[in-house]
Amino acid sequence: MPRTRSAGAARTADVDSMMNRLGPKLRALRTERGLTLDAVATEADLTKGFLSLVERGQTAISVPNLLRICDILGASVGSLFDFPDSAMVRNGRGAPLEMGGSGIREYLLTPATEQNVQVMRTVLQPGGGSGGAYTLDSKTIVVVVIRGKLRLVVDGQEQLLDTGDCYTFSAQSPHAWDNADTGESEVMWSIAPPLPTGSPARG
Repeated sequence: MPRTRSAGAARTADVDSMMNRLGPKLRALRTERGLTLDAVATEADLTKGFLSLVERGQTAISVPNLLRICDILGASVGSLFDFPDSAMVRNGRGAPLEMGGSGIREYLLTPATEQNVQVMRTVLQPGGGSGGAYTLDSKTIVVVVIRGKLRLVVDGQEQLLDTGDCYTFSAQSPHAWDNADTGESEVMWSIAPPLPTGSPARG
């Protein structure tokens, strides 16, 4: 099970990449499985040098590539999450979320005890996004644009969402997203049911 973070710790990091925490978690999973860096990189169709940088927290990774690595390691991306340690989350901060992508800051707003829905807040810099299409081991995703614009591509169909727009789609449909605005954008994601914390993710 993922470890919880204190409210104070959840407020500390406000950076575009959370790889300083995600990278070491991936390295720990790989070594626990007895897999070499080269073996995982080869199966994930990544270079050994890139994966080494990821594990050392020195570069970001796209969501599809992160899910592919999780699949190789036999772990759900949800097993890498830190969760708020309370049902009360103030100012939309929650626990810093590590789910891949670049030019973004993400926060998980629902505690580990919530079994029906998972809510995430994403702040995107211009051009920031998922880095490619992926699916999730869940059923439904609802995205609401709080400010700015979001370009969302679901099953190859592009939707341009403006402030206040909401879009509902299947989590198992390939989807990609990025900030389509010239300034910072912010969105809220609701995923139902929550992503599993143990079973393999699907990229």
